[in-house]
Amino acid sequence: MIAPVVVFAVGNPSRGDDAIGPLLLERLAGWLAAEGLTGQFDLVEDFQLQIEHSLDLQGRRLALFIDAGAQTPAPYSFRRIAPAGGLAHSTHQLPPEAVLQVFRQTEAAEPPAAFTLCVRGESFALGEALSAAAEAHVAAAFALLGELCRDARAAAWDGRQSRGNATADGLVEAVC
Repeated sequence: MIAPVVVFAVGNPSRGDDAIGPLLLERLAGWLAAEGLTGQFDLVEDFQLQIEHSLDLQGRRLALFIDAGAQTPAPYSFRRIAPAGGLAHSTHQLPPEAVLQVFRQTEAAEPPAAFTLCVRGESFALGEALSAAAEAHVAAAFALLGELCRDARAAAWDGRQSRGNATADGLVEAVC
């Protein structure tokens, strides 16, 4: 049976705060097991999103994409996303919205409700450890993850959205 929710975590554990996504996914796996919720969630970790990740959306009702962002408001931004063409340089690195668009095109169907959790990172240099600021942001993001997983419905998640970086016209800029 396919779990109703898929959680993607993107990042490179060897690049300082870029490890935020994988670290949160690791902590989430332990928490889900302790709470008896592992059957409700599939967890996918990768260095970057690719077109093949659209296949992981099949049969789901919710998708969450976790990543670190240097320009993200602290401690994180949580928002709903929609399918859109990506500005990637290749098909080997896509934003979450482009993965949703690939699903729409290949499946001739709408993707599941999808959200991004972009956690503020400070330092992304190769070989660095997670920064102290990122540790605090991870703690705040993990508290949100627990709330989301306890009530894994799009309507509930919609009510928890943060504004992110609001522009003058009120639109939320992509921050991850």
